[in-house]
Amino acid sequence: MGTSCMKIQKTILSRSQTDDSGDEEVPTHSDKGELQNTLSILSGKLDDLNTCNDLISKHGAALQRSLSELESLKIPVESGEKLKAVNERATLFRITSNAMINACRDFLDLAEVHSRKWQKVLQYEQEQRARLEETIEQLAKQHNSLERACRGGPSSFQSDNLSKGAKGENSDEDEDTEYFDAMEDSSFITVITNPKDSRAATGGNEASTVEAWNAEDHVFGNVSRAPSMPRKVKRRSRIPDKPNYNVNLWSIMKNCIGKELSKIPMPVNFNEPLSMLQRLTEDLEYHELLDKAVKCENSTEQMCFVAAFSVSSYSTTVNRIAKPFNPMLGETYELDQMEEMGLRSLCEQVSHHPPAAAHHVLSKNGWSLWQEITISSKFRGKHLSIMPLGAIHLEFEASGNHYIWRKSTSTVHNIIVGKLWIDQTGDIEIINHKTKDKCLLKFTPYSYFSKDYNRKVTGVVTDSKEKAHYVLSGSWDEKMECAKIIQSSHSSSSTEGKQKMVYQTLPAKLLWKKYPLPENAENMYYFSELALILNEPEEGVAPTDSRWRPDQRLMENGQWDEANAEKQRLEEKQRIIHRKRLEESGQDQLEEGKETDLHTPLWFEKKVDPFTGEKAYVYKGGYWEAKEQQNWSMCPNIF
Repeated sequence: MGTSCMKIQKTILSRSQTDDSGDEEVPTHSDKGELQNTLSILSGKLDDLNTCNDLISKHGAALQRSLSELESLKIPVESGEKLKAVNERATLFRITSNAMINACRDFLDLAEVHSRKWQKVLQYEQEQRARLEETIEQLAKQHNSLERACRGGPSSFQSDNLSKGAKGENSDEDEDTEYFDAMEDSSFITVITNPKDSRAATGGNEASTVEAWNAEDHVFGNVSRAPSMPRKVKRRSRIPDKPNYNVNLWSIMKNCIGKELSKIPMPVNFNEPLSMLQRLTEDLEYHELLDKAVKCENSTEQMCFVAAFSVSSYSTTVNRIAKPFNPMLGETYELDQMEEMGLRSLCEQVSHHPPAAAHHVLSKNGWSLWQEITISSKFRGKHLSIMPLGAIHLEFEASGNHYIWRKSTSTVHNIIVGKLWIDQTGDIEIINHKTKDKCLLKFTPYSYFSKDYNRKVTGVVTDSKEKAHYVLSGSWDEKMECAKIIQSSHSSSSTEGKQKMVYQTLPAKLLWKKYPLPENAENMYYFSELALILNEPEEGVAPTDSRWRPDQRLMENGQWDEANAEKQRLEEKQRIIHRKRLEESGQDQLEEGKETDLHTPLWFEKKVDPFTGEKAYVYKGGYWEAKEQQNWSMCPNIF
């Protein structure tokens, strides 16, 4: 009996290990082979249960016989009573086991019957969906063809029909027109029309719109890197390769479920050698989109570039699953690239709990950007949710257009087991508070059942009267395109009673495309060209600048053990400074979120935002003047 049970246990364990040992990769659509493999595994499990059932019945009967034989022996009365009690317990165990086995058999029979039904239903639904999609696509093509034929007059209608009759059944495929459903779960459908057909079929206003769109190639479609001024100093193009250190993440995270990420003591092994202030600055990598937006003739056109800029800030996150360093309170970071990039950027950590950073950017090309970002993050066991809070402001000097938007939620999956991957979800609403133009961007979350490509982003630009002007589409890790709308209409009601907007557009033009990563990027934390220079040592910056942070510098140089020790020293130093502030204020402790009452930032001050009504930190000036004079006497010693 013992040998048989051991064999069964080994069989079940080996299959369980085979099932669960594989790391969970970034999900991809399952195929028939994977389904067959799953069914094969389930069949094996069923065989194991049947084997266990036979063994339990066999050995249970043997046990019962042995107990009966013992009762027939001549034994003392006391032992006989104990044996009788054991026999009764064995009988109860046998009855319970039989009941369990019968229940399992009934469950398996029911599951097998319904499994076959579900497979048939699923196959039927898949076939119905495919047929429905083909029908809708053909109806859309026929509708558009009929509409163009009616506009062109009887002769055009007849010639179209004759040509279709000559081509046969597949003649509804129009070579000059493309059709696509822009987003499965959105409220609109986009139909792309060839400009030649539009000019022939439309009136004067729409024809002039087509001509204007074709003439806008100098603004749209040019995504090459903007020429820069010769650099004063040669910038580095690589950093030391990332060491191969292994550490058990679960041993650190298992007691941290539900806690704020900023409060979890994490070793540098899970960091990248950049601070959150530098990551915030990295959003400016595609600043030339805003330089192009300055040249736009109307606000809706300008909105397209602002929307593309807001999406481009996520392109660096697709492979960057490592955590940036939490800045020390009072830590700063500057990017002085007025000659090379045409801008100056300054960040300061204005609060530690909750962590908040203030950011201000000034461009010589006529725009300025500022924001206060508070990171709220929760570890959920399997994934990590990162929710940036706070408004981003962008203002163009010449037009006075003032745009405001907020960041979407980032989710890091497979925290404990499998390959880490990141997704962006939610909506971003961009509002021009001068003209009341709007753009609603939808970040489609990953779906196992969706046929769409991953990381999809779509949006519509509307004016103050809610008239749609542009459709935006693309992905947050690769590119964004823009298509001009020439006609809008409502579709017929669906079975759910919902209507979709149908936008007839001209062919899309490229707004933004991600730059290729540097050579050997996979060994350099997947840093972009801009990220590689962010932590490059630079003389003349403030002593609170992230470049001077010792644990971050040691980590970049590959000295991770020394970096971990230095990180603990800095965190203890920060706790001592915090306790000293509490003592000076006469308080034993301070409520969370009230820490800023004891700390006054050097370069930013809190004011009420006239647009949002919220209190936020804005740049009060003085930093660049202090840098020019090299007077840093006001800076605290935080490192």
